[in-house]
Amino acid sequence: MKIKQLQWVSGKSWKEKPGNDQVDKPQLILFFTTLDKKEIEERCEDLKQQFGNQNELNLVGCTSAGEIYHDDVYENTLSATAIEFDHAEVKVSVAQIGTGPEASFNAGKEVAAKLPSENLRGVIVISDGLKVNGSELVKGIQSGLGKAVPLSGGLAGDQDRFSETYVYANGEAKSGQLALIGLYGNLDIGHGSVGGWDEFGPVRTISASNGNILEKIDDEFALDLYKKYLGEEHSKKLPGSALLFPILVYPEGKKDQALVRTVLAVDEGSKTMTFAGDVPTGYCAQLMRANFDHIIDAAGEAAGIARVDTGGQVSFALLISCVGRKMILGQRTADEIESVQEKLGKNTHQLGFYSYGEISPIVNIKDSCALHNQTMTITVISEKKAS
Repeated sequence: MKIKQLQWVSGKSWKEKPGNDQVDKPQLILFFTTLDKKEIEERCEDLKQQFGNQNELNLVGCTSAGEIYHDDVYENTLSATAIEFDHAEVKVSVAQIGTGPEASFNAGKEVAAKLPSENLRGVIVISDGLKVNGSELVKGIQSGLGKAVPLSGGLAGDQDRFSETYVYANGEAKSGQLALIGLYGNLDIGHGSVGGWDEFGPVRTISASNGNILEKIDDEFALDLYKKYLGEEHSKKLPGSALLFPILVYPEGKKDQALVRTVLAVDEGSKTMTFAGDVPTGYCAQLMRANFDHIIDAAGEAAGIARVDTGGQVSFALLISCVGRKMILGQRTADEIESVQEKLGKNTHQLGFYSYGEISPIVNIKDSCALHNQTMTITVISEKKAS
């Protein structure tokens, strides 16, 4: 396994990370960016040319709320990693997310059906971040692949604008697009996802919801109750300010299955809130708020869970963190990236992005994958030596 990392800074030029391997025929180039659609496609042409326009080259990426490259966080870049496996293989499938209540599930099922199942070790999901219900997307993919295949990845971002996101997969950057990256062969893949947010206020019950649309909590309009907690100043800045106050949801009596949900949109007329994933009726709900040290420590904890024994060989770590964490941490954002690097070590090459949602197995629950929000989610990939 050989890895080459390179970065385009807007208006400047490509720069390679010192100490890169010599990568001639990568099976996968993964990138994340805050550039506009036109420049994304121009830079992707650059990448294709750098690696000889090979037919088997899989080039996949998406827009973000900030790029994670090595041990720091950037904006206005296209940050990329080219991976050349010795024996493993990569296959990519693509689908377009339609409209309607079953669109996300159907797109997930469709894109999963395009991936061969034999020797499939894991799947990376890169999805549009706004035209999707992430929970239904995961269910759709699992309906096609089965729950034993681990999923990880995330939903594309658009800074903190929540206007439009793009996914690029072997061609045009498209809104509403979904890509699966299938990893095949003799690989070790580790996963970790931890939040670090503090709960506050009473535990309440979701009394009315429709998929990812929260209508009422304790028989009170969701938006009205939420605004009471946020106060006047934060309420004026919705939905962006909601990133600072996510909600924890879980089945009654099963807090070990708790998931964090973050707001994508609010409807002042119906007084409802739309989340990145499902908020089922009857679930318990509790507000959360940030604790700087806990958030940073959680990133290191996720790295410890995801770490695999590489035997001194190089490995690749995909880091996907939530835009809400970036907004909270501000100038300390790089601290969580450094926390991960300390746990994974210098032989692990890091790339990732700040997202509108993270996909990962649930820690300590077998054969479980879900959409997470407000977490640091890490996937570590290492190729085993051929026996």
